[in-house]
Amino acid sequence: MINEIKKDTQERMDKSLESLQTAFNKIRTGRAHPSILDSIKVDYYGSDVPIGQVANVNVEDNRTLVVIPWEKTMVPVVEKAIMTSDLGLNPSTAGSNIRVPMPALTEETRKGYIKQARGEAENARIAVRNIRRDANNHLKALLKDKEISEDEERRAQDEIQKLTDQHTAEIDKLLASKEEDLMQI
Repeated sequence: MINEIKKDTQERMDKSLESLQTAFNKIRTGRAHPSILDSIKVDYYGSDVPIGQVANVNVEDNRTLVVIPWEKTMVPVVEKAIMTSDLGLNPSTAGSNIRVPMPALTEETRKGYIKQARGEAENARIAVRNIRRDANNHLKALLKDKEISEDEERRAQDEIQKLTDQHTAEIDKLLASKEEDLMQI
C-alpha cells in the first residue's frame, strides 16, 4: 500500500516536471528552435491541428526557422497561423518556404520572459507540494484505519519529503538553465 502511494507520488511529480519543461519550451529565447512553434494550431480542412502535422519545421540558422508545408495550398494558411499567434513572429514567404526570423530580445522582453519563467517554476513547485500533501493525507488515512503503524507512516512521509526535495531541486535547476538561456545575447 505504501509503495503504491510512493509510486503514484513519483509519477505525478514527474508529470509536473514534464509540464514545466513544456511551458519553458513555449517561452522563446533569441535563438531559433522548432519547439517554439509547437503551440500553433493550423486550420487543416476544417479541423485545428498542430503545425507539425501539416509542415516540416527546421532551423535554418541561429535566428531563422524555415517552415515547409507539405501541401502548396497550406502555405498562406500556415503563414497566417504563425502571424496571428501570440509569439510576436513575422513570417515571410518565398515560394513554398516560410521563413520565420526570430527578433532579437530587448532587455525589457528578456526580463518579462524571466518573470514568466519564474511564475511557471513557482506553479510547478506548488503542484509538487500539493502532490506531497495528497500523499501524506493518504498515509494519515491508512494510519487512522490502523492499516500501517506510526513508524511506517513516518518513514513513508520522510521518503515522500525526499522525493519532494529532489523534484524541487530539479525545478530550480531547470529555471536557472532557462534564465541563463534568456540572458544570453
